[in-house]
Amino acid sequence: MSAPNRSTIASMIAMVATALVAAAVQAQTPPDLTGSWERHRAPAGDPTNPPPETPPPLKGELLVEWQARAKLVREADARGEPIATGYTHCLPDGVPSMMSGPFPFEILQNGRQINITQEAYNQTRRIYLGREQVTLDDIEAGFYGHSVGEWHGDTLVVDTIGIKDYIRFRDTPHSRDMRIKERLRLVAPDILWDEITIEDPAMLEKPWTVTFAYKRMPGYDLIEYVCEDNREYADEDGVGRLRVTKPE
Repeated sequence: MSAPNRSTIASMIAMVATALVAAAVQAQTPPDLTGSWERHRAPAGDPTNPPPETPPPLKGELLVEWQARAKLVREADARGEPIATGYTHCLPDGVPSMMSGPFPFEILQNGRQINITQEAYNQTRRIYLGREQVTLDDIEAGFYGHSVGEWHGDTLVVDTIGIKDYIRFRDTPHSRDMRIKERLRLVAPDILWDEITIEDPAMLEKPWTVTFAYKRMPGYDLIEYVCEDNREYADEDGVGRLRVTKPE
């Protein structure tokens, strides 16, 4: 067999180089998360299930107060007199609670921004890509805070600050300086994890991490959800009640 000539060798080198460049580009291209998603719970032992959720590592008396509050909530629910919550007043979850809700959500993604819209209350958070995080003095605290993100390979890393003090995840108090860091990545072709780490040295003994899993919902469009003509209210004791209209 004759040895390949120079032109053949050059052609082979070019083909290998092209393949390497294509592989490098593909490795740098973030996954497309656009579409609808819902909470994912597979049978026990399935590796796509996230780690079990842990309680907040609150400091000293803060943990005692949180445990006492949780006990009151359980007892009130058992009596059929639930303590009023933000839902009673038509308030949306905010961040990060909206990422744990039972309702579907939609992701819209482009190279500059990612929007996540939860079906409940039509609440939308915006993650700005390729930007530096601002300072707390530059923004007004809100339900969703100010989020910036960047892709680290196939993982979207998000940093959020500026959450209102009464917007609480798992009824956990937080300080003005609370910081929420997220890592969103596909653990299977249609299974997305959001690893949420809450940092708040003033309140927490250590960073608190919880992870939620979601399953892609091909063809699902979000339904409008508006808190209209709300029948819920809080009575003078803070108990959630329903206004019942008697038929005429």
